[in-house]
Amino acid sequence: MKKWFVMSLIVALFIVSACGGTKNEGKTENAANATNAPANNTAGGTNEGAGDDEEILPEEGASLLVWESKEERPFVEAISKEFTEKYGIEVKFEEVGAADQVTKLTTDGPAGLGADVVVFPHDNLGRAVTAGLVLPNDFYEEQAKSVNSEIAVNAVSYGGTLYGYPRSIETYALFYNKALIPEAPKTFDEIVAFAKTYNDVPNNKFALMWEVGNFYFNYPFISTGGYVYGENGQNKDDIGLNTDGAVSGLKYYGSLKDSILPLNSGDITYDIKKGMFTAGTLAMDINGPWTIADYKSAGIDFGVAPIPSINGQSASSFSGVKAWYVNQFSKYPNAARLFANFASTKAAQLKDFELTGAIPANTEATNDPAVQGNDIVKGFVAQFNQSTPMPSIPEMGNVWSPIAAAFSDVWNSGKDAKAALDNAVQQIKDANNGTAAK
Repeated sequence: MKKWFVMSLIVALFIVSACGGTKNEGKTENAANATNAPANNTAGGTNEGAGDDEEILPEEGASLLVWESKEERPFVEAISKEFTEKYGIEVKFEEVGAADQVTKLTTDGPAGLGADVVVFPHDNLGRAVTAGLVLPNDFYEEQAKSVNSEIAVNAVSYGGTLYGYPRSIETYALFYNKALIPEAPKTFDEIVAFAKTYNDVPNNKFALMWEVGNFYFNYPFISTGGYVYGENGQNKDDIGLNTDGAVSGLKYYGSLKDSILPLNSGDITYDIKKGMFTAGTLAMDINGPWTIADYKSAGIDFGVAPIPSINGQSASSFSGVKAWYVNQFSKYPNAARLFANFASTKAAQLKDFELTGAIPANTEATNDPAVQGNDIVKGFVAQFNQSTPMPSIPEMGNVWSPIAAAFSDVWNSGKDAKAALDNAVQQIKDANNGTAAK
């Protein structure tokens, strides 16, 4: 098959050179122009994009630098070795935290020092695109859309254009101690009923905790009729944080202080929750997959389930999607595209799951027995399927502080939910329009 592929390429290139090769005009040619890459970088690109077995032709003499966090080193090294063995392209790894990559690429990219392939959470995508740092996922666009979760694909798109090569998903869900509550509750009202018989504040016994002062974990109460930004989080002028549904959700949130968690928001932190859960006094915790290892090492028999419904409606959580992206300034954009696709296939995502526990974005990988056989992971996948990707536009940065203050005022001071949300939305609008008080 390899010989056949090579011979086919030789014939194809001969025909293109003889006849003018009009099919090569378009996406990869534009990419080459955008990166000031040599003309031979356009080989292999087509307007139609990649079919299931179609591959882009990497630049001659290409070598790649990849940025990733230290936690992902086992996977990156393993997949890079496979890539080099198959294509003869050297891949070097440099440790850079995912959340820091867009900031670092802002300076290193134009200077020619950035990695060819980067990976970061999708909520940083707006910054990267508006700064002209990453190339669209053009050649493998249809393939990426067909094999990955729709939520994941939407998350790594910006302004209607797909940029990312989805790799893994992340959200939070309900952890429950099976020794204290054998079955996960389906509704928050069930938690309220359980708390009446279980809570013992002097002895640090609580039915449920979550970081009540952190909007990331409070979004479920907005999701039952509200939203942050409209048009899948892309329209800064459509703010849905003070709709009737959002107000109703915030009112319900405020009622939970008396019924299940009589503490001020500042007294509920990640470390406090973790300590109580591992000590066996906290029955339930809303948290992310990053805490699985700690809870397992503590010997707790726990399960993970979707967040209970609120006011009779499914509770959507914020979700994040990690994806590979190709540096706009890469000398080898085709080789970088080839690697980004290779490292985000079903097989690659299953390898990542095996080596690091990253939950796949690929739908077939998610349904693989290796994933479905893990009840904890299944709980997160179920919650992800009813999640909302965090908006990736730069204006999301204007949301966190005002909305956190609104939740805090309702929880700690009993402020009217509508008044709190109206005030927060006005602050967000002012910041988005550049008219915030200085």
